[in-house]
Amino acid sequence: MHCPFCNAIDTKVIDSRLVSDGQQVRRRRECPECSERFTTFETAELVLPKIIKRDGRRSPFDEEKLRAGMLRALEKRPVSSEQIEAAMQRLLKRVRSTGEREISSQLLGGWTMDELRSLDEVAYVRFASVYRSFQDVSAFQQEIQRLQNQIEPTEK
Repeated sequence: MHCPFCNAIDTKVIDSRLVSDGQQVRRRRECPECSERFTTFETAELVLPKIIKRDGRRSPFDEEKLRAGMLRALEKRPVSSEQIEAAMQRLLKRVRSTGEREISSQLLGGWTMDELRSLDEVAYVRFASVYRSFQDVSAFQQEIQRLQNQIEPTEK
């Protein structure tokens, strides 16, 4: 690793430790030329699958687009940013763990709705209304009824 201060070709690792639940390695480095110290972070670069759209087009997985959709559904809802980030990490882990080069947008949307359902029911219905293209109030009612039917047995 080049020194960011003097651009020396090599640096020495002083300390390494795992961070972000073992997903990153934090390294303290020192330059033997100028004696400056700095920190680097290493993460595994994993290729995320392409998303197959409903019309058959393929597009690269876009984490920010997924996050924006979740945030839009969760707008003004009592869900912490930590809960949202944890849900995003679970989704990303699920996408990576498929091992597939391509996954359908329907599969990803279903997983996203599962995460939203566990975070906030209103956000789930908001997302579902856009994702499933609800055309009228009866579609909303059907989805809410389905959600209530899934919740009631666990409460008894």
